[in-house]
Amino acid sequence: MTRTDQPAATGADRERKRGGAGMAAGPKPGRAALGWLASNEAGLLMITLLFVLLFSQLTAGFTSLFNLYALTRVLAIDAVIGFSMMVVLVTGGLNLAAGAIGVCGAMAAGWFMQALGLPVWLALPLALCVGALLGALNGALTVWMDVHSFVVTLATMSIFFGTMILLTEARAFSDLPPGYVALAKTRYGFWSGLLVVTAIVGVLLWLLFHRTTLGRQILIAGANPRAAAMSGVPAGLTVIVCHALSGGLAALAGLMLTSRNGAALPSMAGQLGMDWLLPAFLAPILGGTLLTGGTVSVAGTFLGAALVTVLTNGLLQLQVGEFWIQAFLGAILLIAVALDRLRAVWIERRRVR
Repeated sequence: MTRTDQPAATGADRERKRGGAGMAAGPKPGRAALGWLASNEAGLLMITLLFVLLFSQLTAGFTSLFNLYALTRVLAIDAVIGFSMMVVLVTGGLNLAAGAIGVCGAMAAGWFMQALGLPVWLALPLALCVGALLGALNGALTVWMDVHSFVVTLATMSIFFGTMILLTEARAFSDLPPGYVALAKTRYGFWSGLLVVTAIVGVLLWLLFHRTTLGRQILIAGANPRAAAMSGVPAGLTVIVCHALSGGLAALAGLMLTSRNGAALPSMAGQLGMDWLLPAFLAPILGGTLLTGGTVSVAGTFLGAALVTVLTNGLLQLQVGEFWIQAFLGAILLIAVALDRLRAVWIERRRVR
């Protein structure tokens, strides 16, 4: 026996000691199913279905076709808001300016269509570019100043709001093309047509993080920026890309909301700044995206948004005060952050092992 054959023989001996080299290495179908049932996504799905069943028993109108349609229309927007925060959380950052960027994108689209007379097919991509540019500015400032994006986006949130009001002179754009306004009114049974847009975005994000080199670099840089830099991964560039993507998604959510309202309104600024914060954080954190970065779950973020939407809608059906609902969601956020911390510690211990 030659020296080059010895390692192979040793490896075979090890396999025989473990139970034989001829046994299948892949997991059994039953174990794979049990593994999925133990996943965070499966837990969110079951909890959401339980709340749907509970509210359908406690309220008469929860399962009506109109309420389910309204619920899915809100879910479509909340999920995109969650995606907007998710792509920044994966780098360990935050985007408090998501609401500001969303309303800037919406007002830009209104100005493009009403003031400049641009067609919908051109105005909407330009508005998304506005959101992406504002997001990229957040990322560039974060990298250049070497501070946490919490500080940067907290400052730019006010800057974007104020600049938008000055440029538009607080004027609403209500003369929008009928086709654009009708987008939010499309329905398939009790499903809102906006969910189609959300589904397409979700699939594209999943492909980005699981099938592209850029997505893998983002995950690596989010998990360990120093190790990523030593491996040649441009950590600073990934931060800018993620913030640009977050800005584009925030602008998309603003466009969807504008289509639902039938007008681009400056008053959305205060609404989006407050109403988007809890869904933006809750959806990805409940879905399994770590605050420390490096882990992302597109399906989990969607299911997290679904749970928040169902809870909010059901509690409103029960005539619970809106302030109590905000307090309830805030408590859920605290619990989710605590669980996120425990999950991060568990994952780090597994990496060490």
